[in-house]
Amino acid sequence: MEENTKLIESLLEKTTDYVKSSIDLAKLKAIDKTADIVSTIIPYAIVLILLAAFMLFVNLGIAFWLGIILGSTFYGFLVVAGFYGVLGAIIHLFFHNRIKRSIANNIVQQLIK
Repeated sequence: MEENTKLIESLLEKTTDYVKSSIDLAKLKAIDKTADIVSTIIPYAIVLILLAAFMLFVNLGIAFWLGIILGSTFYGFLVVAGFYGVLGAIIHLFFHNRIKRSIANNIVQQLIK
């Protein structure tokens, strides 16, 4: 009888160790995925910030230049704003679902990898 008790206790210890190891492995896999996703996003974010700064100054230059051509700085800024309004509407109407699907697919691919 004592031998059966020792076997059951040994089995319970091994099962407990297995469960703890499985939980630790799951945590490590989650940390690895998180690190992979963050390390992929950060370089893109840096490039996006630099591109946004570049676009800001280019748009300011174009707005001032068009303002000089049209006779008033105000008109230059209106033309640039109108251009981006039309561009935004076109992207929203025709490409919104495609962009959304592409981003979702990329996120799923990163999580499955």
